[in-house]
Amino acid sequence: MDGKTKKSERVENNMGTAKVSVLVLKTGIPLMISLLINSLYNFVDSVFVSRISEDALTALSLAAPVQILMSAMGLGIAVGLNAVISKALGEQDGEKVKRTASAALVLAFLAWVLVVILEILILGVYLRWQSGGNEIIMNYGIPYLRICMLGSLGMMGQWVFDRFVMASGKSSLFLYTLSAASVTNLILDPILIFGYFGFPAMGTSGAALATVIGQWIGCLAGYFINCRWNREIPIHFTVKADKSCIAAILKVGIPSTLVQAISSVLAIYVNSVLMVITPTAVAVYGACVKIQGLVTVGVNGMGCGLIPLVAYNYGAKKPKRVYQSCRFAMLYSFALYSIFFLIMEIVPEQVLFLFDASEEMLAIGVTALRIMAVSYLLSNVCLTYSAAFQGLGMGVQSMLLTLSRQVVLPIVFIAVLSGFGNVSLIWMAFVLAEAVVIPFGMILWKKESEKALYQEIRS
Repeated sequence: MDGKTKKSERVENNMGTAKVSVLVLKTGIPLMISLLINSLYNFVDSVFVSRISEDALTALSLAAPVQILMSAMGLGIAVGLNAVISKALGEQDGEKVKRTASAALVLAFLAWVLVVILEILILGVYLRWQSGGNEIIMNYGIPYLRICMLGSLGMMGQWVFDRFVMASGKSSLFLYTLSAASVTNLILDPILIFGYFGFPAMGTSGAALATVIGQWIGCLAGYFINCRWNREIPIHFTVKADKSCIAAILKVGIPSTLVQAISSVLAIYVNSVLMVITPTAVAVYGACVKIQGLVTVGVNGMGCGLIPLVAYNYGAKKPKRVYQSCRFAMLYSFALYSIFFLIMEIVPEQVLFLFDASEEMLAIGVTALRIMAVSYLLSNVCLTYSAAFQGLGMGVQSMLLTLSRQVVLPIVFIAVLSGFGNVSLIWMAFVLAEAVVIPFGMILWKKESEKALYQEIRS
């Protein structure tokens, strides 16, 4: 490929040329809308299941750590793929783009195999332990998780196909992929849970089946969308993936996988602490987790859009655009979250009524939601830095930052504060963790980003 062709290709991809303040919105908003839709169907799952019983909602809360573990595998592949393939696009290395795409598909299949093995080995043991042997909760939780785990190949494929369009700067296509999955799930949820239109009432099994069918629809939509409108990244299925591409994906992705996997340990720990107090507190925590997924779509959407922007401009040796992208992403994240923050602080009761909250659940949940809203506000800072680190291919730095705020510090503070026997102090542990890690994140970003970006230019 000659210099003239390379120059032409650079002009065609606006990630290296468009105005940054507009580009961050253009890249992030479609992802934010898609994540909003995705969060809504997870949110609605819990809303519908809460109508079955509080025990059913508790079962979904106990299932959440395993679902985090499954998502962690897909997320790790997606994060690594996003960073590696975006950098290859910035470097104009078409062959590396093709080999990286094929490697990601192989890794997605292997991740599903591992999930199936885990289902066989740990499912029953895990739910018996977490539920304290409560047969009602187990009967809700086991079939739900079994269906989600065995059918998770669609989720793994969707992670990969979504990242193909994100990596090439065509984030608006991601909206159609995830919308296909989410709309399918939203339609099927009440039908399969409660048994409408001649279908049997399947309860939590119906919620799981609706989720899996939605994921497969999203996976197939992603495949066809990429084949039709994203020719920059050719899809080539193979069983002999390039080892160097696998290694490059895993180098960035494994830290993200480990962080999310270890985050499931936090969820297990919190559930264990709360179960000793009352199962209702577990239901409240589960509701807060679902609410968090909904209200943090701004920062997560901007973060997902930031990764390919940082990676592309890193590969194109444009450090100024990297820093500008980070600043605008953080600014937009705070602005978008402020709306949700006010809702949770002013009318938390109305939010909890969506989960058919009992008097006991309201007594615990109102305070919990107001306190957790503050922790979600503070999380905007380090979530943006974590995404930026991933864009630079610094998976370890991203892992350290995320582990500190999502796992290590919350466990430390919960261990200390739970001894006072006040459930409100457990929620405060999350606020303290976010507040403590912000200065660390700022220092780490300044040091590591300057070293990487300017060393890259000098080389």
